[in-house]
Amino acid sequence: MQDWGSGPSNVDLEKKVIEIKNHFKKKFGASKGILPIVIVIALIVFGAFNSMYEVDTEETGVVLRFGKFSGFADPGLHFKMPFGIDQVYLVQTGRVLKEEFGFRTVKPDIRSTYTKRGLEEESLTLTGDLNVIDVEWIVQFQVADPFKFIFGIKDPVGTVRDIAEAMVRRSIGNANVSAALTTERALLANEIHQSLQATLNQYDIGVRIVTVKFQDVTPPDPVKAAYNEVNESEQQRESLIFQAREQFNREVPRARGEAKKVLQEAEGYAVERVNKARGETNRFLALLTEYRKAPSVTRSRIYLETLEEVLPRLDEIYIMDAENGGLLPLLPLRKSMEGGVK
Repeated sequence: MQDWGSGPSNVDLEKKVIEIKNHFKKKFGASKGILPIVIVIALIVFGAFNSMYEVDTEETGVVLRFGKFSGFADPGLHFKMPFGIDQVYLVQTGRVLKEEFGFRTVKPDIRSTYTKRGLEEESLTLTGDLNVIDVEWIVQFQVADPFKFIFGIKDPVGTVRDIAEAMVRRSIGNANVSAALTTERALLANEIHQSLQATLNQYDIGVRIVTVKFQDVTPPDPVKAAYNEVNESEQQRESLIFQAREQFNREVPRARGEAKKVLQEAEGYAVERVNKARGETNRFLALLTEYRKAPSVTRSRIYLETLEEVLPRLDEIYIMDAENGGLLPLLPLRKSMEGGVK
C-alpha cells in the first residue's frame, strides 16, 4: 500500500527517544534521579511536537486511532494523539488527477513537452476490423472517498490505469478503424467513461472519473500515408455529396414551383376557355330564339352588327351597286371620320 501518511513514524520516535536517553546518560553519568526527569520532559516536548499536523487546502486527512478509522480532517491545523496512537494519511481530494496513456508529459512546470519513447506497445490498439491504430488518451479522476482510496486496494492509481486501458482496448476493438479515426471518437470516449466508472464502482475504491479524452488517434507511422490518402478520398466524397445535396435542394424546389405555376396557368386558361365557350353558347341560343321570332329582322341586325365590327378595320371601302351596273365613287369613310367629318 502506498504511504499516504505525514509526520514521523513510531520507529523514528523510539530511535529519537533512545538517542536522547543515551545522550543524557553520558552527560549526567550516575545521576539517576535527574535522568528520568529529563526523559519525561523530552517525551512531553516530543509528544507536543508530534501532536500537531496540517492539512492542505486540496487535501483531506484520514485519521486512524489504534489502527481503526476515526474520521476525516478538513484543511487547516489539527491536533492528534501522539506516540502513534493517531495516524494521519493525507489524500489529495480537491485536485483532479490525470493519467496519460501512449505518451508522457516531460517537465510540465517549466515547458511542457511530450514523449512517446518506449510507449509504442501502450498506444497501439487493434480495431474491430483487424486494423491497428495509434491511440493517445488521458483519464482525469478525483478521489471521492479518501479512506476507500488508500485502504480499499493496494495500488489505486495502478488499478485505475489497468481498468482504463482495458476499457479503451475493448471499445476500440468493437469499432471499425474509420469510426475510431473520424466520426465516433466522442461517442467512444463517452462509452469508455461510463464503462470505466461502472467498473470502478464495483471495485468500490472511492474514485470518480471526471473525463476520458482522446488526445490523438492516428494510423501507425508505416501506413500513415495510405491512411491519409483514404481520408482525403472520403472527405472529397463527402464534399461532393454535400454539393449534390445543395444543388438538389436548390433545383428541385424551383422546378416544382415552375411546374405548379404552369399547372395553375393551364387551369386558369381552361376555366377561361370554358367560360368563354359557355358565353358564346348562351349568346347563340339567345340569337336563335330571337331569330325564330323574326328571322328577317334578326338577319338584318346580325348583318349590320357584323359590318360595324368589320368596316372599321378596312382602309378603303368600295360599294358595288347592282342597279347602276358600275362601281360607285370611292368613299373614304375612315379618313373622313379621322378628319372630323360626320
